[in-house]
Amino acid sequence: MAPLESLLDQLSGTAPPADDPTGRTTYEQLEILRLIRNVVDHQIVSWTAELDRLRVAEKAGSTTKKLLIEMGFAPVVSTRTVRTASLIGMLSKVEACAADGRLSGEVVDALVRGISTIEKRSPTALSDSDRGAHESDLLAQALSGATPSEILGRAQTIGNTIADDEGGIPASDDRTLDVLSHHVTDDSRVEIHANVTQTVGEKFISMIDERSVPRAEPDGAPDRRSAAQRRADALEVLLDQAAVGAAMDTIGTPRTQTILTIPATGDPATLPWTGSVTHAIARQLSCDGTLIEAIIDDETVPLQMGRERRLFPAHLRKAIIIRDQTCIKCGAPPPYTQVHHIQHWSDGGDTDLDNGCLLCQRCHTQVHHHGWDITIGFDRHPWLIPPADIDPQRRALPAYNRRTMRLDDAA
Repeated sequence: MAPLESLLDQLSGTAPPADDPTGRTTYEQLEILRLIRNVVDHQIVSWTAELDRLRVAEKAGSTTKKLLIEMGFAPVVSTRTVRTASLIGMLSKVEACAADGRLSGEVVDALVRGISTIEKRSPTALSDSDRGAHESDLLAQALSGATPSEILGRAQTIGNTIADDEGGIPASDDRTLDVLSHHVTDDSRVEIHANVTQTVGEKFISMIDERSVPRAEPDGAPDRRSAAQRRADALEVLLDQAAVGAAMDTIGTPRTQTILTIPATGDPATLPWTGSVTHAIARQLSCDGTLIEAIIDDETVPLQMGRERRLFPAHLRKAIIIRDQTCIKCGAPPPYTQVHHIQHWSDGGDTDLDNGCLLCQRCHTQVHHHGWDITIGFDRHPWLIPPADIDPQRRALPAYNRRTMRLDDAA
């Protein structure tokens, strides 16, 4: 270990040159560091393979991936390292290029995954000569500057060609490989993971993409949500629309069917799958869904079961769409909206035209959690009242489709 420790000390003491007006020396040194990094990536894979061979993690009742994470490697790096280490000795050409620093760990991983993709699409096991030919093909792509995604794309093309020629089922079409899982995290959020066929994936991506385009903020500013946040919002929109379509009812079909369990002891209410919820969330759920309340004692015995209540039926939702046209806050079209009770249903608010308005999922959350209020004006249209941190005077704003109006004009 002494040579490695000496190398570590030497690298730790390096720094960019103090005097390099053209940047040439800095560039050259950075290139050397890149090669060193690539070599180190390969060494880590080789040593991980040796760790596997010695069954170090297995003897400790763990896995090599977990052991790497405990050492300080990031989970994604650990996964990549273990995956590459599993094929040590099978891809000699790739190993040779990785050993001298010509390939980064990311590119090596793409090559390994590419060969695996080809093998999965082949109806019979690849011969050594076939594997070598495919390895050379993908390696040529890598050495010519192809990105990891381009390498994988080439591997998918090769694999699909093999499947077509030899009558195999490409992994991209093999439904027996489809899985979808979810679990509730410690903070009552839900993590979702899926691995599905290319066809299902295309449907999902296209539907999410269509529903996650940026929308301008009410003040005209660009959409403040990240792309990931927009996709998450789009997923809820998609689920809501699926619920409406599946019911084969009308546009007024409720969004969700929720059993809200309310302890008589005053503890937080709970939902069946994700556990306890805040009062604000319980109210928000009741805005546009089918809600069944179950009041229980401390032994979880129901004391009272509320009846199922269908909120904002078809004719009312249609009437509200005619009046509001869009989400009253941001202008999202009706299919992306929910009907919000202005006076909460749980507080005795009526289910009628003068107590409902259209809000998209994002704006619905802002109204329930971030201090926005809504009132019906003299014109029988909804008006938004911003929180004090946005407007200290909390002056009413007209609905999105009526932004040229003022409340005193309507009065």
